Amino acid sequence: MNDNNNRYCVIMCGGVGSRFWPYSRASRPKQFLDFFGTGRSLLQMAVDRMSGIVPDSNIILMTNEQYAGIIAEQLPQIAPEQILLEPARRNTAPCIAWAAHHIAQLNPDAHIMVAPSDHLILKVDEFRASVLRAFEFIERHDALLTLGIRPNRPETGYGYIQVGEAMGGDFSRVKTFTEKPNEELARVFLNSGEFYWNSGMFFWSAATILKAMAAYAPDIESVLAQGNDYYCTPQEREFINANYAACPNISIDFAVMEKAPNVYVECVDFGWSDLGTWGSLYDNAPQHDDNGNVTQHSQNLLYNSHNNVIAVSGDKVVVLSGLDDYIVADVADALLIVPKDEEQRIRHYVNEVRARFGEKYL
Repeated sequence: MNDNNNRYCVIMCGGVGSRFWPYSRASRPKQFLDFFGTGRSLLQMAVDRMSGIVPDSNIILMTNEQYAGIIAEQLPQIAPEQILLEPARRNTAPCIAWAAHHIAQLNPDAHIMVAPSDHLILKVDEFRASVLRAFEFIERHDALLTLGIRPNRPETGYGYIQVGEAMGGDFSRVKTFTEKPNEELARVFLNSGEFYWNSGMFFWSAATILKAMAAYAPDIESVLAQGNDYYCTPQEREFINANYAACPNISIDFAVMEKAPNVYVECVDFGWSDLGTWGSLYDNAPQHDDNGNVTQHSQNLLYNSHNNVIAVSGDKVVVLSGLDDYIVADVADALLIVPKDEEQRIRHYVNEVRARFGEKYL
């Protein structure tokens, strides 16, 4: 039986959630919001799910330094030394490398789960069982493991994993990764039964991921390995502030997972959504009215309006008439009204707002 104290969870919570603008803002992005009226933000729910799987003291939060105050407010049980504050946004590979070095100094025998903070998990018991199996797998194998989600539609907004040689149970070698295919290819993937959505959740030992970083992402490892004498000391922050921005901006998938030979997938199904868009919020909302509308935090009078998602802040009443398949998102200083099928353009609209009006409305 492996010691639970060797298990760690790194939760990445530094993103800006621009596709949920204007509800998600740079000052308080989506991982810190209560999207479903449960009284818990997505980040709080992510931490809650890990209770009993890893010790509370073995949860490490990776975030941007501007969010330190929000995290302290939402997660008072997390000690300051469990929060690593990135001085610059450099995507997931540098973030994961820093966390691995930090944890390796705390415990050279550590086994690590890496998870985003802003995903939705509907079947928590199934999730917890999958996570426990994943930890047991990496404790037996020198493996880089990811969780693959069984697809139920030809989704073009996710990456896909093709399974290869079966390893027993729900585990297989990874054959290929494919980034966000077009609809025709996504349909082929779905019908083949060989492809799973890439969840962005990973498992490995500290030693295994650092070895892989040295082999496949030396431009990251050569920067961060210089700090080995400083990790988990007061000098760690000073070293990171001076050196972190020198790391390339690259995802862990591109940096390591698509190159390494010892990559495996656990095929799972626990009601997962990356909750990346208003459309995914609509699909996963617990309640729709009789006309298919989803409303968040507002009083509404809806006439001849169908299949809309409506989210407002403050004490407001919303009156809609004759509107179908739209996103209506309102906050104090910004209002977004777009067809749901244009949601992938919201990032473009955010960039246009930035170019014309500056950062004030972001």
